[in-house]
Parts: sequence; structure tokens; C-alpha cells
Amino acid sequence: MLRRIVLAAAFSAAFAAGASAATINYTAKLSGAKEVPKTDSKGKGSLTATYDTVAKVLSYKLTVSGLTGPATGAHFHGPATRNESAGVVAPIGEKNPPAAVSGTVSLTDEQVKMLHAGKIYVNVHTEANPKGEIRGQVTRGTTHVQPVAKKPAA
Repeated sequence: MLRRIVLAAAFSAAFAAGASAATINYTAKLSGAKEVPKTDSKGKGSLTATYDTVAKVLSYKLTVSGLTGPATGAHFHGPATRNESAGVVAPIGEKNPPAAVSGTVSLTDEQVKMLHAGKIYVNVHTEANPKGEIRGQVTRGTTHVQPVAKKPAA
């Protein structure tokens, strides 16, 4: 009986010591007023994203409407605060992305730090606004932690 209890405790400890995987939600609301410098665009956009802490992958969906013309590009930029501009971290979709685009981006450790610090923004470019028509800072939402079971030691 004691042997069973010891084995059960060891088995439980092996699973309890397993790693945890987390997904973190992010959002951004895009507008011309948030561009640097501001634009008078009536366009709007919304980004929803989920970052997988184990795979280091950001999955995103961007939707835009009301732009002055078709989008000629969309990108994640950083590191930058709301009032700064920065270089491209990763493209969003292909050149001339549609009004709704989704995809994934693998992030480096440095890019992950920028994301967690709120120093990544999204902007959408058009022919009338080649430096960016609408923009939004990517901000952190909720975190979901799920235990990842490891095989018990033999």
C-alpha cells in the first residue's frame, strides 16, 4: 500500500513539474489620428492577435475600412511608443493586402520584448498616404495559461 502511495505521489509530481504554455491576447484600434504625423483619414481598423509563448508565434487578424483607396501595404513596426515611428518588424499579409487579412509571424526574443512592452504598432499604407494612413499601438489583453504535461521519468 505504501508503495502505491509513493508511486502515485511521484507520478503526480512529474506532471506538476511540467512546463506551462501561455497564450496572450493583444489588440489594436487603428485610425488616422494615431498616425505619426496624424492624417485626416476617415479609415478605421482593428487588429486582434494571440501570442503563443512556447512557439513564439503571433497569430493575427487585421480588418480595415474607409481608407482613401486600396491598401498598398500593412506592417508591424517597432520599437516605438505611441508618438514615435520605427522600422518594420514584419509585414502583414502580402503587398496590397485585402480589407481583412490574417496570418502568423514568428518573433525573435527581442521582438517579443517589444511586444510585451507595448512598443509595437500596426499601420496600413495607401497610395494617398505612403508612410501610413491609419495606425494603432498593439496592447496586451488577457493571458491564458495551460499546463503542458511531460512524460513521467522512467
